[in-house]
Amino acid sequence: MENILQGDALTLGTCYYPEHWPQDLWRSDLERMKENGIEVVRIAEFAWSKVEPREGEFTFAFFDEFLELVEEMDMKVIFCTPTATPPAWLTHKYPEVLNASMEGVKYRHGARRHYNYNSPKYIELTQIIVEKFASHYASHPNIIGWQIDNELNCELNNFYSESDTIAFREFLREKYKDLEGLNKAWGTDFWNQMYTDWEEVYVPQKTVSDSTNPHRVLDYYRFISHSARKYAKLQADIIRKYIKAEDFVTTNGMFGHLDNHQMTKESLDFYTYDSYPNFGYSLDMYDPSPQALRDRWWSHNLAETRSISSRFGIMEQQSGPNGWNTRMEAPAPRPGQLTLWTMQSIAHGADFISYFRWRTCTMGTEIYWHGILDYSDRDNRRLSEVKDLREKLDHITEIAGAKYQAQVGVIKDYDNVWDGELDAWHKRVEKASQQALFEATQLSHTPMDYLYLQEDTTLDDLVPYKVLFYPHATILTRERIALLEAYVEQGGKLVFGCRTGYKDMTGQCVMEKLPGLARKMTGADVYEYTFIAPDSETVTIEWDGDMLEANVFLDLVEPMDDSAKQEGTIVTGDYPGAGALVSKDFGQGKAYYYGTAFTRKSAESFMKKLGVLSPLADLVTAPPTCEIAVRKKDETPYIFILNFKKENARVTFKQAVVNLYTGETLQGDVELEGYGTLVVKNT
Repeated sequence: MENILQGDALTLGTCYYPEHWPQDLWRSDLERMKENGIEVVRIAEFAWSKVEPREGEFTFAFFDEFLELVEEMDMKVIFCTPTATPPAWLTHKYPEVLNASMEGVKYRHGARRHYNYNSPKYIELTQIIVEKFASHYASHPNIIGWQIDNELNCELNNFYSESDTIAFREFLREKYKDLEGLNKAWGTDFWNQMYTDWEEVYVPQKTVSDSTNPHRVLDYYRFISHSARKYAKLQADIIRKYIKAEDFVTTNGMFGHLDNHQMTKESLDFYTYDSYPNFGYSLDMYDPSPQALRDRWWSHNLAETRSISSRFGIMEQQSGPNGWNTRMEAPAPRPGQLTLWTMQSIAHGADFISYFRWRTCTMGTEIYWHGILDYSDRDNRRLSEVKDLREKLDHITEIAGAKYQAQVGVIKDYDNVWDGELDAWHKRVEKASQQALFEATQLSHTPMDYLYLQEDTTLDDLVPYKVLFYPHATILTRERIALLEAYVEQGGKLVFGCRTGYKDMTGQCVMEKLPGLARKMTGADVYEYTFIAPDSETVTIEWDGDMLEANVFLDLVEPMDDSAKQEGTIVTGDYPGAGALVSKDFGQGKAYYYGTAFTRKSAESFMKKLGVLSPLADLVTAPPTCEIAVRKKDETPYIFILNFKKENARVTFKQAVVNLYTGETLQGDVELEGYGTLVVKNT
């Protein structure tokens, strides 16, 4: 068990809160967990006051008693630092640790994550409490790993305290050295925003009509990420002084304005995600339309997680209906969905699944965020499903350590992610294309990875993919384009969408012919562009017999010289006869410039023409209601079929395969029950 996520086991855990329950329940809870296949508990992420009830007064008795019982029962523990919820004595005595709204109103005690990362006092108190936790508990034989904080940047991913302004100035001083550099990067000649003293620089503030300097905001998002990463590393460095050699350090979540990739490299052994597919059924927060793919959209989030950490776990896996007393109403998981959602996580690469939570809390904001057990503590359908799932996992243990397989990748980078958040033009096309590409890959059974370009990304990271999509690379750099050119030169196929290459790293528009730095590789010349007007005739593009519908935006594009080829021509709309798709042979590969946002159909057309659509069709076919995923280990592919609908699905195996759940051989048509799952390998 100490080797969790080392490729030798599929492990189940649960989030447990001994501070919420009478001590006479602890033993029976742990016994029932073990009886039902749960081997690990996560504890203490909100329990600062159990160790430091008053400033400077430390007592370890509470968790010492719990850990004595854990050791007796041979249960394993992931211990957490408690910094997500500072105690009342702390925020009362030191209000400067509190985060604030853009208007400067402090967020007070009574919820969670109300602190800011840059308060010198909170950093000091964090160092003390983490040191106390780690120095006292880390040597315990049943602790196998540590979680830093809880869900960094959850609740709020913008910070407006006085400490943040001071830290922001220092961040900018280090980046730009002087105000001349800052003013140039932020384009402060526009609207007379020139800064003449560092004391004039603040984190973004409320302005007229919510207008703001986009270059300032882009740097502000980078600053937030820097602050969160620095805070995570502060804790990781302390913990590593005390933990056993085989124990790990991780954190959980996946939230905005945070470079999770860099944080993982700097501070973690691996990343863990909190997977709540039931949000897809929430009545007040999420798109209820079938196009949103509901719970299946969490495969997108799991693919994002996999891009952060190829070896990852799920620290909080949906086990019951979710909701707070103030928001987030959702139904209970239907029979089979708890298993489906667990196998969804495993299909995408997770070898550790920890359910949130063991028992539903009877107090506080999360009284409707149900766990495996309800308030009554009786055995129920969900507990039975966990036990049945444990038996399934025992039959597929050989999958542990297998890597997700994909021939198609979608490129991202944090600069464009954050620019797409603050720039309405960028956001519109990005949202359309990201949803279209995900739906196209999911519904055509084409496994897909996300690939984030970072400073240490190399050609070796790109070459496993036959086709890469970079939907809207608004911000391009010479380093990134050189890497992409090397990928295409060695035989890769790269597809850009509209609005590529028109900004630099500051977010300012470049005075170059578009698509800027991508012109050489694509051979494309964008000579005019426009949103597609709401009252416009549908814009269709003919490409080698396929009729594609333009989406949201239109770049009119033509080959810039004879080295490129016009592949697609506009047939209907305001610009008939104009070009919309250009390609260029570049080295051994090929680059495409597609002058619009993607639709599901256009994404499928690209994948079909480029030879990567439905790569498993010779082995297995299934209706679009099913997801097909592949993990591979020692040259053996393991194929997951997940049915996201309540109706049975007909799956056809064109070759003989082994059902790993049962050991039986399958070939031909197989009925997969509603919300059912299958894991197979070749005979």
